[in-house]
Amino acid sequence: MALDPRHPVLVGVGFTSQDTDDPTQGADVIDLMARAAQAAGDDAGVPKILSAVERILVARGTWAYPAPGRHVARRIGANRARTVRVSLGIPQQSLINEALMAIAAGELDVAMVVGGEARRREVLAQRAGIDLPESDQHELEPDEDRPINVADEFMTMSEREARVVLATHQYPLIENALGHAEGRTLEENQHDIATLYEGFDAVAGKNPRALFAGGRTAEFLRRPSAANRPIAFPYNKWHVTQMNVDQSVALLFCSVDVAREHGIDPERCVFPHVAVESTLAVSLSCRRDMHRWEAMKVLGEAAVGHIGRPLSSLEHAELYSCFPVAVRIQQRELGFPLDSVPTITGGMAFAGGPLNSFVFHETGEMAVRLRDHPGETGVVGAVSGLLTKPGLSVWSTTPFEAGPLFGDLKEQAKAATPVVESISGYTGPATIATYTVLYEKQTPATVAVIADTPDSTRCVAVAADADLAASAISEDIIGQSIRVSGTTFEV
Repeated sequence: MALDPRHPVLVGVGFTSQDTDDPTQGADVIDLMARAAQAAGDDAGVPKILSAVERILVARGTWAYPAPGRHVARRIGANRARTVRVSLGIPQQSLINEALMAIAAGELDVAMVVGGEARRREVLAQRAGIDLPESDQHELEPDEDRPINVADEFMTMSEREARVVLATHQYPLIENALGHAEGRTLEENQHDIATLYEGFDAVAGKNPRALFAGGRTAEFLRRPSAANRPIAFPYNKWHVTQMNVDQSVALLFCSVDVAREHGIDPERCVFPHVAVESTLAVSLSCRRDMHRWEAMKVLGEAAVGHIGRPLSSLEHAELYSCFPVAVRIQQRELGFPLDSVPTITGGMAFAGGPLNSFVFHETGEMAVRLRDHPGETGVVGAVSGLLTKPGLSVWSTTPFEAGPLFGDLKEQAKAATPVVESISGYTGPATIATYTVLYEKQTPATVAVIADTPDSTRCVAVAADADLAASAISEDIIGQSIRVSGTTFEV
């Protein structure tokens, strides 16, 4: 088939990691990102293409460096590159889509997306009382520092006032809502979660870049223990992202004609068939069906309509895995079998989950997998926020005859997502719509709920009731009547 010379392709993937126990001997995050960028050029087989990079998009992490992209540009000799630092809350998929769409539109020829963390090094230094030197970024500034849209509401005032705002609060709330909606007992739901993640850990054991593969059984994963401390019911340590890692990744994109001009081996090229997202932001307590993610279903239906086959029929899949429920809801919304193990990395608990750059890792890993299986196709699911803004991409070493599908489907997602009003300062009766139990050390201590009011609005409240907390990890309390007073409640 004749290819549009502007067709964008992924031609280089660079990974870096470190596991030294001496933080003074490790590299900082911008050095890791620069090394990943250099590795992406090597992976393309033509390192000289790095000097042609015209845009470097960097996803902000836990670090505060003002211009990591400029540091990367200097290291790879990309003197003409425009560098962009993108705030937390802007989806990682957005950076990939921007690179692809800008190349397709002829705005630029070569682009790079970079992300990473050196959080493990920082934590080790803090524990040892060591002050780590920072890389000199004196007088370095990005060409663009892109903030999140202030209209994007990841949390309502009611959620903030009740302090039910952490990912380790909200994802368990979604998980328990899912189990209840499907008529599963707490024991059955915990079994499903543990079985899924036993499969993820087994995949991580085959991934040479996985940091925490350990042959963990479903029984181990299910039960809280000293080696698997409870986080928030029903989750324990090895259900959640292990984000204290030193990992970076760079993705190198160019047009087909530029790949040819630089002599890149066609076998290195991975083609996007689909790269879509929804930047609609709806806070958890405002979603009428908290066990659903209609926006992801919209993306899945668009992808299926474009490629003409179910996503579950594709040979390879990596669904974003910050928490088990993220995987489980993507399975349901995208039509995957519920007993599938949709990962090639092992997931963020076992492969390692650097904050705000794992989508780049899973996309890079998919490219590596597809090069090893030419002609096959893989799907990558992306999550931003608290199961808020989804992304979805489909890739292959073979171009799609109809060309790629790009876009932000937020209007379609908005039309498909039923919402309710979440109110603060509510006093009166309510019914628990979902809940989680928070711990003090390994003891159940506090219950956090999202509740329905008689006026069909929602409120968020907590109860520091150890007896209720202890009973709620063995008996589902969704549907129970409570009395709310502002940010607190009692049964």
